[in-house]
Amino acid sequence: MDKKIKEQGIITATEQITSDIYGMWVKTAQIAQNAKPGQFAAIYCKEGSRLLPRPISICEIDKEAGILRFVYRVVGKGTDEFSKLTAGDKIELMGPLGNGFPLESENVILMGGGIGIPPMLEVAKQMKGKVSVVLGYRDAENFLKSEFEPYADVYVATEDGSVGTKGNVIDAIKANSLNADTIMACGPVPMLRGIKQYATENGIDAWLSMEERMACGIGACLACVCKSKEKDSHTNVQNKRVCKDGPVFHMSEIDLD
Repeated sequence: MDKKIKEQGIITATEQITSDIYGMWVKTAQIAQNAKPGQFAAIYCKEGSRLLPRPISICEIDKEAGILRFVYRVVGKGTDEFSKLTAGDKIELMGPLGNGFPLESENVILMGGGIGIPPMLEVAKQMKGKVSVVLGYRDAENFLKSEFEPYADVYVATEDGSVGTKGNVIDAIKANSLNADTIMACGPVPMLRGIKQYATENGIDAWLSMEERMACGIGACLACVCKSKEKDSHTNVQNKRVCKDGPVFHMSEIDLD
C-alpha cells in the first residue's frame, strides 16, 4: 500500500483560469515525489470550522522540483478559501491518495469532462503510446485545452456547439472516427456511463475515474461509495470506496446503471 503523507506545503503560484476555475502550484517535501497520474490530495482549510479536507485531483506533477499543480472549481466555502491564497502562503495537505491510471497502452483515448479534465493532463504527459485526447465542455471556455496539445491530438466537444463537435465526448469520438485499444476517462457519472457502454459495444478496454463527493479521503467514513460488481471486503456489500479503492476503476469493477 502506498504511504499517505500529511505535510505543510508552500504555494509557489496561483492563477484564475475562468470565472470559477482556479489553479495553484504547491511545493511539497514528499507528496510530489510519490504522486502518480490520476491520484488526488486532501487539502485542508485554514478556517477551523471547516474540519474536513477538500479532495482535489492532481493536474500536474513535477517530481524534480517537488511541486504539484491543482486545478479546481470553486463550489463552496472551502474552495473559495483556496482561491484567495497567493504565492508564499502555506497550506496543509495529505496525499497522494487513491490509485492512478495505468500508463502502458499502445493506442489510448484520454477523455475529460468539465472539472474531470485537469487530472487527464498528467496522464497525457506520461502515457507511453499513441495518445488522442477528447475534452468535453459546456461552451467555448475551453480551459487547459492548449496545454494538452504538445502531448496528443486534441478533439473538443461542446454542449452548445461553439467549438468542435456539438454534443458530448462520445459524439466527438464518432465525428472524428477515433479508434483505440483503451479509453481512460474522468468526469461526471452520466459521461462515464456513456463511455462504458461505448467501450463495451466496441470491444475497447476502459478505465474510469469517479468524481464522487469525499469526506475523510482514506476509506473510513463510506461517504463516497459507488456500486460495484463484487462485494467489498470492508463492508461486505456491493460497493467500492472511491477515495480508497479508486478513484480509477476498470470498467468491469463498477456498476453505473
